[in-house]
Amino acid sequence: MWQLGEPWWQLVVRGSVVYLVLFVLFRLSGKRQAGQMTPFDLLLLLIISNAVQNAMIGQDSSLLGGLLVALVLLGWSHLLGWLSNRSRRLERLLEGRPEVLIHNGKIFDDILQRNQISQEDLLAALRRQGVFSVADVAFAVLETNGGISVKKRSDG
Repeated sequence: MWQLGEPWWQLVVRGSVVYLVLFVLFRLSGKRQAGQMTPFDLLLLLIISNAVQNAMIGQDSSLLGGLLVALVLLGWSHLLGWLSNRSRRLERLLEGRPEVLIHNGKIFDDILQRNQISQEDLLAALRRQGVFSVADVAFAVLETNGGISVKKRSDG
């Protein structure tokens, strides 16, 4: 139970490599909040987690090995969060920049496509914020966390 099946440093390296590679892949795959995940997104996430499990722990099935890898993953998450809070440039690199999806009622389809957001998803996000017509939108912004902020046009 407490005897490692792999050297501790190998578990640290494996966990680090998997974390960083997945971080880059998910960062490149677009912005989407957990609440906006489709069943396909959830399925993909579950399959990926199962697929990388052995890459992280190798032949180790000990409790200590699993806890060590979990600590490594949490450590990377904390470190990247701390670094992004310290540096605006690194924050933009790690988290991206907000992107304008709609400006004065005009939808930017290229930005929707690049972030894998359908027009239906965009319209649903507008409705959740009480906007039922794209023409009523001064601007809508895709935030770095995947949320969509909307500013209505003023009536005056």
